[in-house]
Amino acid sequence: MSPIRLGSCSFTANGWVGSFYPPGTRPPDFLASYAEEFETVELDVTWYRVPTTRMVENWYKRTPPRFRFAAKVPQTITHDRVLEGCDAEMREFLGAMTGLKEKLGPLLLQFPFFRREWMPDAEAFLRILRPFLKKLPRDLRFAVEVRNREWVRPPLLDLLREHGVAFAFTDHSFMDEPRQVWKRLDPVTADFIYLRWLGDRQGMERITQVWDRERVDRSEDLDLWESICRQLRERGVEIFGYVNNHYGGHSPATIRALYDRLAPELRRMPPGSKAPKQQSLF
Repeated sequence: MSPIRLGSCSFTANGWVGSFYPPGTRPPDFLASYAEEFETVELDVTWYRVPTTRMVENWYKRTPPRFRFAAKVPQTITHDRVLEGCDAEMREFLGAMTGLKEKLGPLLLQFPFFRREWMPDAEAFLRILRPFLKKLPRDLRFAVEVRNREWVRPPLLDLLREHGVAFAFTDHSFMDEPRQVWKRLDPVTADFIYLRWLGDRQGMERITQVWDRERVDRSEDLDLWESICRQLRERGVEIFGYVNNHYGGHSPATIRALYDRLAPELRRMPPGSKAPKQQSLF
């Protein structure tokens, strides 16, 4: 079976102290506590700005050797400039992130939903994406996420496959259901796949904005993902997967449920943690 690494789309959230982190845990200790149980995290902070050298050094020092960081490419590159005229910004970002050394995982190019007045069609997007991918360093891993469901077609996947860039598969209401996509095409475009369980942000925030427990029963969805992930692992595809609190209400619980289905031997509980022990989460 190929490796599988599952984590959250951040290591901070309102409501985690006392439900995931032991009571009294201070923000400077969040990452070290998080890394006792999970071995990867997706950094959202990098979407807003390039991290400083000190930030990167602290991330590295506070995590064990097995830990891997995924990170979003800054919005100035993916949203503001849409890959054009941003070589200097990309060099700055990659220079900062390589400070994570062997702990650096995939870097995510997360694109917004493009209205037709911004980007008329998928081919227009591919004309911009193609030269950008050619310039990416081959010794780093990259993934591409699009939020226009009609664009998830062979031309995009073939281009990513040509450059060894992973397709980032997003479980969200604005994209086609996973079973529909897998029926019509193969979204594996590299030796790994990047999975994101995002959920319905607006719908979930109408229920709660405190992420201390599960609010939505996702058991049927996770049953489907169990089948998909098992097939991927049997094919030798490495999995990097990240869960947002908006998916079920409490991403640590969803991650644990995925591990219990897919790789219970990899499930960890931090020593002395007051988080709930293994149990049915739904």
